[in-house]
Amino acid sequence: MSKKERFALVLVTVPDVKTARILAKAALHARLIACANLIRGIESHYWWKAKLETGSEVLMLCKTTTAQLAALEKLIVARHPYDTPEFLVVPIDGGNRRYLQWLKEACS
Repeated sequence: MSKKERFALVLVTVPDVKTARILAKAALHARLIACANLIRGIESHYWWKAKLETGSEVLMLCKTTTAQLAALEKLIVARHPYDTPEFLVVPIDGGNRRYLQWLKEACS
């Protein structure tokens, strides 16, 4: 991998596994991500509209290239049921060369 090739892990929480699957499949079909891991049973505690809330959610871990981030965010925000969906980008500073090559190829 060259220094110009950058990768990211995107965190997205959704209300249920059905929504997570729909978003993951849409992002995969658009080749905006190489992989999405869906983690059920997340308990979230957060402030919303000046009120403390608690809820059960599914966490999506989406692996992608930085070149796809803007399009991925647009897709997630447009199709997400929340008014303000979580879309957090964590840079990937390194990893197995073959895995990163696969990630790159899967997102092109």
